[in-house]
Order: sequence, then C-alpha cells, then structure tokens
Amino acid sequence: MQLIFGTDGIRGRYGKEITYSLAYKVGYALGVISRNNNPILIGRDTRISGEIILEAISRGINASGKECISVGICPTPAIPYLIKKEKFSGGIMISASHNPPEYNGIKIFDNNGTKISQESEKKIQELIETLDEKNFVQGKGFSIQTNKGLLNLYIKSLIKTLDGENLSGMNIILDTCYGSSTTCAEEVFTNLGASVKVINNEKNGLKINLNCGSTCLEPLKKAIIENNADMGFSFDGDADRVIGLDSRGNVLDGDHILFLWGRELMEQKILKNNLIISTKMANLGFENAWNNIGGIFHRTEVGDKFIFEAIKQKNAVLGGEQSGHILSKINNFSGDGILTAIQICKYCKKKKINLETWLQSSFSPYPQKLTNINLNFEIINLNKKLTQLIDLTIKDYAERTSDNCRIYIRPSGTEPVLRVLVEACNQKEVETLSSELTSQLRQEINNIINYK
Repeated sequence: MQLIFGTDGIRGRYGKEITYSLAYKVGYALGVISRNNNPILIGRDTRISGEIILEAISRGINASGKECISVGICPTPAIPYLIKKEKFSGGIMISASHNPPEYNGIKIFDNNGTKISQESEKKIQELIETLDEKNFVQGKGFSIQTNKGLLNLYIKSLIKTLDGENLSGMNIILDTCYGSSTTCAEEVFTNLGASVKVINNEKNGLKINLNCGSTCLEPLKKAIIENNADMGFSFDGDADRVIGLDSRGNVLDGDHILFLWGRELMEQKILKNNLIISTKMANLGFENAWNNIGGIFHRTEVGDKFIFEAIKQKNAVLGGEQSGHILSKINNFSGDGILTAIQICKYCKKKKINLETWLQSSFSPYPQKLTNINLNFEIINLNKKLTQLIDLTIKDYAERTSDNCRIYIRPSGTEPVLRVLVEACNQKEVETLSSELTSQLRQEINNIINYK
C-alpha cells in the first residue's frame, strides 16, 4: 500500500484515491490511537462526497469503541479550537481545501488541536494496512450526534479576538466560494460592525472553488469595484486560507499579509527575534525586504505542518504561506482565513488608513511564475527518480543563474502535479526561464515513464 498522507492530511479524488473503505479504516485507526475515551469531533466542507465520507469515518470510529460528534459544515479551524475548548480526544475535518469539487480529503487533529505528527500518521498507516476490509466495512450500524451549537462557540471566539474593537464604517466584500465560510463569515463581519456584501454564499458542493475563492480572484475584484468597497477577502473551500484585495483590486497575498502584520508586531516589540516563518514558495522580494528592516526570515518546506514545527522549534509567533495560510499565536497557530481577514481590517482601522495605502507600504515583489506540470497518479511510484531529477535540475539552473534568481520545484502534496516556481528581477527572464525549464522537465518526465 502506498503512503496515504501528503502535505496536509489525506487528499485525492473521491471514489478513486479517497474511498468509503479508506475513510472507514482511517476512522477506526484514529479511534484506536486516541489517548482518551472522549468523543472525536468531525466537521466537513460542502462537497457532495462529504456526507458519505462522514458516515464511513463515523462507522470506523464506532467500530474502535469510540464515540464521535459532528459539528456539520464548518471551517477547518473550528475543529482545533473546539477540540481544546470542549476536550475532545481528537478531530477530523473532511475537506480538500482549495481543490475542485471532485476531490476530498481527511485532515486529522490530536487532542491538543494540532495536526497529528508524522509518528501518528505512520501508526494510522500501519493499522490501515493490517485491516481486513471484508470483516470491517460490512459491520454493524453507526451512531453520530450532530451538535451545530458548537459552531457558535467558534464564531464567538473569532469576534473576541478583536478585544472589543469593531469594524464599523468599513465596506467589505467576501467571497465564500460556496464552501465552509458560508456558515459564518458574514455573521462574524456583520457582528463586528462592518458593512458586508457576500458573493458565492450558497452551500453548494458542486460549485466549491470553481471560478471563485482564493484561487480565482476576478469575481471578488468585480464585486469590489461595482460596490465601491474598501476591500475584499476571498476564502478557500475550508476557510483556512484567505487572499485580500484592496479597493483597486491589488492583491494582498500571504507574503504581504506576513510582511505587514509582522512589521506591526515588530514595532510593538512582540515579534520574538523579529522572526517570520515562511516556505520555499515565498517571494524573494519579501525575504530581502524583511531582512532590510532588521528581520530574520526562515524558510521551510511547503505545508502548514512544517511551518508549525518551525514555529515551535524557534519559538516564533507568526508564520504562513504565500497562498494565504497564516499561523499566528492568537489561536494557537491554527490557519484561519476569517481570523486573518478581521485582523487585517483591525489594523487598517486602527492606523486610520485604507488597505490600498497600507499595501503600498509593503515590499515590491519580484516577478514570479508558478507553472503546474500535470502528472499521472502512477508517478508516485517513481518518487526516487523524480526527486533526483528535481534536485539535479535545481542545481543545474542555480549554477547558471544569478543570486537574484530563484527556482523551486516540488511535487504537490494535494494534486497530481509538479509545481515549478521561477522568480527573477525582471519579467522577461522569468518567462524565458520558466518556458525552458518546464519544457525540459516535461520531456525528462516522459522519458522516465517510457523507460520505467
């Protein structure tokens, strides 16, 4: 059996990589390794497959002798918050984040509300490999309680993070992308006093992330301009990440959020060692600008679990990804798009400036291009050869380019694609290098497949 865990839990197309049987076994395995007998909490996004995966996981948990409680459709960060507050023995979020509707996934949290360790992933993998599908999946019925009141506790916790301040006078557009944030984003911003218009706000698993959300900003930009709004925020399917736009449609991505938020914490002298944790996808202009104002910049591999590990090791208070996945001390370093958005709004109001003005004070990003090379799922079996190819390619181009050029290549942990990032001082160099590099990689990957 191949490894089922990627950079953020288990991810794949429903009915292919993600099956009823696998979900059942994951639920059973989590129940077995849970440290106490308290119920396990489960949430999901709006995907059609979420309901049947919820049933499978619940059956598995029950078969292990444990109980489970469903919070229903909710943002991913609600799960770790509620685990700690209500003392659940662990939790599961059924979501494929920013991926399209045919995908789904299983994110697993321990009793501290943090993503499970690699050691726990290994235990679950080993348990799953020992289970006999025939004896398990055809077992008895299942029992799961639904407690939708738990979502209200999470909503109240978000409002409390502003410490009594409000967002009155702010005209804000939200794109909830037919996903998890449809359950609470509007309520949070409205309760904080903002004037809010929400687009793509139906709970519709057939439309989740399609031409909307944090990976497609055009609908948000259009709504901001049409409504003469101050700013807007676009969430992904499970609301653990966010991308902002100012009144002119300029993009506030995760790099800019970290730079601006980090600079505020630095000025308040509460950013320990002036350290920010980011990933190898972060813009080189961000790193250089942060170093120039006296900051320390640390890169990790892509994935919030790697950022979280670095934050704990280095005692940092802020970290995140260019994609808008931000981890802060406010909520025990759980990526939360809604929390991030209201913090950005809070700073704008406190500083008495609009987002456009604040964003203009950020760094100047280097031209950057990210290209996805589609892979067959079978390529997972070629990990060693693919890794060697990536390492050699990066080394070769590093020797041929300047210090102000950066190339980063990695297989996605959530989709069957190879991500190729190129950045340099000017757009022409980026385009030339990206075209040459992706063409070369496609040919060499085809060679690997053909000579397998």
